[in-house]
Amino acid sequence: MLVDKKVKSVISLLNNIQRDYAPAALASSFSIEDMLLLDLITKHAPDINVFTLDTGRLPAETYNLMQKTHEKYGSVVEVYAPDCSVLAEYVQTQGPNAFYNSVEQRKQCCAIRKLVPLKQALSTREAWITGLRKEQSITRTDLQRMEWDEAHGIPKFNPLLDWSEKEVWAYIHENDVPFNELHTKGYPSIGCAPCTRAIAEKEDIRAGRWWWENPESKECGLHVRPKEETASA
Repeated sequence: MLVDKKVKSVISLLNNIQRDYAPAALASSFSIEDMLLLDLITKHAPDINVFTLDTGRLPAETYNLMQKTHEKYGSVVEVYAPDCSVLAEYVQTQGPNAFYNSVEQRKQCCAIRKLVPLKQALSTREAWITGLRKEQSITRTDLQRMEWDEAHGIPKFNPLLDWSEKEVWAYIHENDVPFNELHTKGYPSIGCAPCTRAIAEKEDIRAGRWWWENPESKECGLHVRPKEETASA
């Protein structure tokens, strides 16, 4: 099966990362892609770390999945959270839902809740791994399997870049990997609760993320990639 061949390819890449880029880490948002990678890492490349960014505004279903993940795989996921004082100042001066007002205010919220904790999480890593796929968004169509992350000064790997959503789900179901309950309610892509909605039939899979913005701005800053920074591998 094609999925089996792709699984073997991902395992080979994870083994290479584990050997050549220690310590490396998977940045997990508990998406189906990240759960697939976490399952493979725990089985085949356990020296690769896994961490997540708890923004403080995740859906209840995501926290439920975090608990299920803990029960199935153990204490394998490190949790990073935003600076309380910085977050409190943002909420007090801008308001708790200021991110709806402009792209700038939304990106400021993302920076506090995601980018700064991400920088902390990656400060001791030699490489990081993501579950990004090409078909997820128009901002991700030119993904490479290995890219240089200029912001953090380390390589970034995208093992699932050429996987389809159908293939990811096939692995999830065949290997009894836990997943977010929101996926059964029309949420193909899940972020913070106030910034994520269900999508209609035939809508783009990222349409429910920051739905009030134009597609070209629908990134939080974690995966902004100037073309000149990419490198094939």
